[in-house]
Amino acid sequence: MSAPAIATSAAAPPAPPAPAAPRRASLRSAGKWLLVVLAVVAAISAAVWEAKRMYHAVAPDAGVKVPVTRVKRGDLTFTVSARGELHGGNSEMLTAPLTGGGEMHITSLKKPGEVVKADEVVLEFDPTDQEYKLKEAESDVAENKLKVEQAQAQADAESEEARYALEKAESDVRVAEYEVRKNPLLPAISARQNDLALQAANDRRSQLRQDLNNRQATNVAAIAVQQAALGKAEIQAAVARKNIDALTVKAHSDGYVSVRQNQQGNFMWGMTMPNYQIGDTVRGGMAVAEIPDLKTWEIVATIPELDRGHLSQGQKVEVEVIALPGRTFSGQVADLGGTGGPPWNRKFQCKMKLSNPSAELRPGMSVRIVISTDVMKNSLWLPAQAVFESGSRTYVYVPAGASFIARDVHVVRRSESQVVVSDLPESQQVALADPQEETRKKETGSRGPSLPK
Repeated sequence: MSAPAIATSAAAPPAPPAPAAPRRASLRSAGKWLLVVLAVVAAISAAVWEAKRMYHAVAPDAGVKVPVTRVKRGDLTFTVSARGELHGGNSEMLTAPLTGGGEMHITSLKKPGEVVKADEVVLEFDPTDQEYKLKEAESDVAENKLKVEQAQAQADAESEEARYALEKAESDVRVAEYEVRKNPLLPAISARQNDLALQAANDRRSQLRQDLNNRQATNVAAIAVQQAALGKAEIQAAVARKNIDALTVKAHSDGYVSVRQNQQGNFMWGMTMPNYQIGDTVRGGMAVAEIPDLKTWEIVATIPELDRGHLSQGQKVEVEVIALPGRTFSGQVADLGGTGGPPWNRKFQCKMKLSNPSAELRPGMSVRIVISTDVMKNSLWLPAQAVFESGSRTYVYVPAGASFIARDVHVVRRSESQVVVSDLPESQQVALADPQEETRKKETGSRGPSLPK
């Protein structure tokens, strides 16, 4: 019987799976489209919600009273109001003297607002260090004076000694010349000896003359060195005396003392820096106090950036000094400073000159100022807090039954406190606050600032 046949070939492999790359690409594309659709839906939902919030009636909760006002028509005078501080113009600065040393300590200082006369002492610093330098310099002066006298006496003595030696040498030369005259009568050897003696006397005289000149030059140089040291010591003493005098600061004119803030104290951020006082440390050149010129007063006020475009130099200013109620002063805008501060609260410094000062004014007094900038005839206007902004839209809330509706408005001109509009009827009621915001304040129990009606 024959054996069954054995299959020698393997079964056929299954067909390979379809490529997965196109499927994955298709899924990624679908995912991107899904994200785009979701983003568009979200944007549309946000826009719809905003439109509903803006254009549908906003009904405040029961018990929430929204303050309202009315659109007014009339001649609107644009004014800029602010608080400021009174300063004396062209102040005389009283600074710590530049004594070439380190820090100085205040030992005497007039009180702020104290009346002073010309040449009256306002500020004094501790003179201990300069007094020590003065004593050292005076000691050096006395010592160097003695050295100059000693050098002069020594020079005089040496010069006298050299002159005596020179005179003796000249006498020896004359004696030798007499002896030489005898040479015709003397033997050759004696004559030769006389000639040698005369030559030696002349050489010695020449040498002594040279020595005298050299010694005189040396003595002059030695005396000059001692005199230079004396001059240096005298200069140091004069500088110390001048520094001691400078440590006492006097007023050059009559006025009131205005003490400045201590800018170099170790104070935490946000704290108000105190004024300089007795015992404080000051470096040379730092301003400690000032004497304002009471004939030229000026006012410094910080004003929001929004009002900057309405201001210019020379505009009239009404001034009310808080400490002098019932008194009104006048002035004019003198200078508009640079703008600073965070983006949400930009402000600039405005300086004004006071036209009619009085004797009751004092530096540092708080004032209220009103600057009249322009007049718009027959205008429709609202308080600035009644106009709201959201993105590029400007709108107000007008009553609609028990609710409020947001209505777009066109702003013609605005200031910090007033807004001129063109598309609202006269006497139209508008809300002075966001109704929803008032509801939230009631729910959270917070109280906002009181608004004018």
